[in-house]
Amino acid sequence: MTTNLSPAQAWQKLIDGNARFVSGESIHPNQDAARRSELVNEQHPFAIIFGCSDSRLAAEIIFDLGLGDAFVVRTAGHVLGDAVIGSLEYGVDVLNVPLIVVLGHDSCGAVTAAKNTVETGEMPRGGLRDLVERITPSVLAAQRAGFTDVNDMVIENVRQSTERLLDSSRAVSEAVDEGKVAVVGVTYRLADGKAECVSGFGAL
Repeated sequence: MTTNLSPAQAWQKLIDGNARFVSGESIHPNQDAARRSELVNEQHPFAIIFGCSDSRLAAEIIFDLGLGDAFVVRTAGHVLGDAVIGSLEYGVDVLNVPLIVVLGHDSCGAVTAAKNTVETGEMPRGGLRDLVERITPSVLAAQRAGFTDVNDMVIENVRQSTERLLDSSRAVSEAVDEGKVAVVGVTYRLADGKAECVSGFGAL
């Protein structure tokens, strides 16, 4: 059981799966007992999905995937950190996954919290403060470009996260340069379930 997909082929599989989900025609692949047994000793996911932790953004569901299809990493606001980068590098270096998707969504609570902090100057406490500090540059960049809606800030945060990943990980950036991996920034619309590409690096 091997993947052997190009980055473009892996991306097309996600596009096709999301189209099925949007139309209500999901096929729920690779979710039976035979697939479970097949994966006991190995895995060959074709996509890494680094998404927001929001309960409405279940990657395997919105892309109509099954067991072993996606290596999934999630944090609120898809905020990068050492553990996240290490996880993504594991997917690239060890599992040889050809595609990384950075997945955001409209009405994101983490981005909204950062927007509120920028507007009020009131910083949240605890770990949420760290999330807000990491997302704030995206909020400020969107505002400088004339955008005030949180969903425009979400798009900017996705774009900046994809760029930050390449800046922060030599393993990922080298794999992109070599044509082995593509990194795609995607936003998801809660109302209709549509996932759309907003940025990309590599051969798609």
